[in-house]
Amino acid sequence: MIAPTTLDRGRQLLEKSALFGAFDAASRQELIARAQPRTFSAGEAICHVGDPGSSMMAVVVGTVRISLPTGKSKEIILADLPAGELFGEIAMLDGKPRSANATALTNCELLVLQRRDLLPILERNASAWIKLMEMLCARIRRSDERMSDIAFFDLPARLAKTLLLYPAQGAGPAKLSLSQREMAEMVGGTRENVNRCLRDWQRRGILDLKDRWTIIRSPEALRKIAQSQ
Repeated sequence: MIAPTTLDRGRQLLEKSALFGAFDAASRQELIARAQPRTFSAGEAICHVGDPGSSMMAVVVGTVRISLPTGKSKEIILADLPAGELFGEIAMLDGKPRSANATALTNCELLVLQRRDLLPILERNASAWIKLMEMLCARIRRSDERMSDIAFFDLPARLAKTLLLYPAQGAGPAKLSLSQREMAEMVGGTRENVNRCLRDWQRRGILDLKDRWTIIRSPEALRKIAQSQ
């Protein structure tokens, strides 16, 4: 049996996505024919802030981290995108440099959709334009919510919200493989303060810290903390 290629998996993924589902069948086939498969190893940079932005990318396999550098070798983690997500759409639309870093968090397979190929097809599919605008608006809303959280919520509330929203692994109690440094970069805090908060929650039975996993025992308690302000 022949193993499916990135293009095969990408075709199935795009056909299921809300954005590309708005294209007519002929346009989807045209995009797949022009898409460029790329692979990246875990930890490898996909693009940096300021790089030329001439494409949008779809995550076919793996997880891509979107982040912003803040100086002193630190960064703010904006999102970890699993298979099925798209990124790079802002630079693809306006043709200007990248506004964030993208890094392969795991081994990744991507489909690269070039601006010169995608824009003419979007122009022929008004409903796809609307879906793309909806996707951009949703991301702007999430960004606004994040900035509001940092401005008005204390670190425990921000951390509780982040733990509840981050995709969990395995069955049973939610298990997160985030390091404390990564959590700090997601909530705009320091690793030391995140550690202090997690240890307090561990003593209270809200979660466990075991073998580099954060295991959520009481999501209800976290929800109360997240809504405490």
